[in-house]
Amino acid sequence: MTGFLFLAFFFCLMLLGIPLYASLLFIGLTGILRTGDLSLLRVIPQQFFGGMDVFTLMAIPFFILTGILMNCTGLTDRLLDFSRLVVGSVRGGLGYVNVVGSVIFAGVNGSAAADASALGAILIPAMEKEGFPAGYAAGLTAGSSLIGPIIPPSIFMIIYSSMTNTSIGGMFAAGVVPGLLLGGAFMVLNWVYVRRYNVPRTDMEAVRAQKKAILRRSFLALLAPFIIIGGIVTGVVTPTESGALAVTYCLLCGAFVTRRLSPRALWDALYETVRLSSAVFLIMGAATVVGWLLKWERVTQQFGQMVTDMGLLSHPWLLLLFLSSIIFPIGMFMEEVAILTLLTPVFAPLAQKAGVNPFHFGIVMTLNVTMALITPPVGACNYIVAAVGRVPLGDVFRAIWPFIAVTATVLFLIITFPFLTVSLPAMMGF
Repeated sequence: MTGFLFLAFFFCLMLLGIPLYASLLFIGLTGILRTGDLSLLRVIPQQFFGGMDVFTLMAIPFFILTGILMNCTGLTDRLLDFSRLVVGSVRGGLGYVNVVGSVIFAGVNGSAAADASALGAILIPAMEKEGFPAGYAAGLTAGSSLIGPIIPPSIFMIIYSSMTNTSIGGMFAAGVVPGLLLGGAFMVLNWVYVRRYNVPRTDMEAVRAQKKAILRRSFLALLAPFIIIGGIVTGVVTPTESGALAVTYCLLCGAFVTRRLSPRALWDALYETVRLSSAVFLIMGAATVVGWLLKWERVTQQFGQMVTDMGLLSHPWLLLLFLSSIIFPIGMFMEEVAILTLLTPVFAPLAQKAGVNPFHFGIVMTLNVTMALITPPVGACNYIVAAVGRVPLGDVFRAIWPFIAVTATVLFLIITFPFLTVSLPAMMGF
C-alpha cells in the first residue's frame, strides 16, 4: 500500500508542474518525515549524491557530447548520405534511410531523443517531399529513434549495468541483435506502407552520380560507431575511455576534416552536454533517495513476496510479461531514467531468482522503458519530432500506434526467445 501511495503522490506533484527531480526529492522527504525518525534526514544528501557518484556513469556525458559533435561537425549528414546511397533507391526509399540512419547513429550516442532531433529535422521534410504524409514521417522517425538505446552504446544500459553490477560490454553485446531486429521490423512496416499507399520511387540519379565521393566522405563518419562499440565489447577500453576517444575523434574530424567546428559551435555543444547530463544525474540522484525509502519501508520485499505468492518465480516467461505490464504503463507517465533507477533494484533481484539471465532482463527492461518514449500522453520523442519536423502533435499521436505495436511485438519475441539476447554475449565470453 505504501508504494501505491508514493506513486499516487508523485503523479499529483507532476500534474502540478513540479520538476521531476524535485518531485522525487519531495516524496523522499515526506516519506522520511512520515516515519517520525528525523535522524533519517541525513540519508537524503547521502543517497542523492551517492546515486550520482558512480564511476561507470562518467561515460554518459561523453556519449551525449559525441552525438552533439556528430551533428555540429557535419558527420551526421555524411551518415545520412551513406544511408541514402545504400537503401534510398527503392520505392519509399527515405523511409528505409530513416531506419538505417537511426541504426548507424545509434552506434554513436545511445539516446533516442538525440536520434529523433538530429534525424527528424532533416528527414521529415524530405519524406514529405517524397510523398509520405507528415504524420507517418514523424511517426517513423520517432519509432526508429528507439533503436538508439538498444544498439550499443546505450545510456539506459549504462544505468542498468551500474545498478546491477552487470558487465557493460556484455549488455552492449546483448543489445545488438534486438536492435537490428527492431530496425528490421520498422523496415517491414515501411515496406507494407509504401505499397499500400503507393509511395513513389525516389529519383536517386544525383546520389548515384556522387557514389565515390559519398563513400569517401562517409568513411570517417562510419568509423565513430566502430571506435565506441569495438573498444568496449573487445575489452580494450572501458565505456568511459571509449566515450572520451569518440569525443576526441569527432573534435579532430570537425577541426581538420569537415572544418565546421567553430569555437562558438564547440561552446554550444559543451553547454548542451552539461544541460542534458545534469538533468540525467539530478533525476538519478533523486530517484536513489526514493529507492532507499522504498527499501526502508520494505516495499521491495512486499512486492517480492506478492510475486512469489503468485507463483511467477517458477515461470520466467510469465514473470517477464508481468513485470513488463508494470514497467510500460508507468513509463507512459514517468521519465525513463527515473523508472530505471526506481524499478531496477526492485525487479532485477526477482528476475535473478527466477533464473532469468541478467543480460536478457536488462534488454527487456531497456526496451520496455524505451517504448514509453513514443507512447502518449507523454512520449518525449513524439514531442521532439513534432517540434523539429513542424508536424501537428495530434497527427503524430494518430500515426504512432503502428510503431508502438511493432515495438511491442519485438519485445514479446525477445521475452519468448532469450537466445536473441544471450547468444552474442556468450559467444564473446561474457
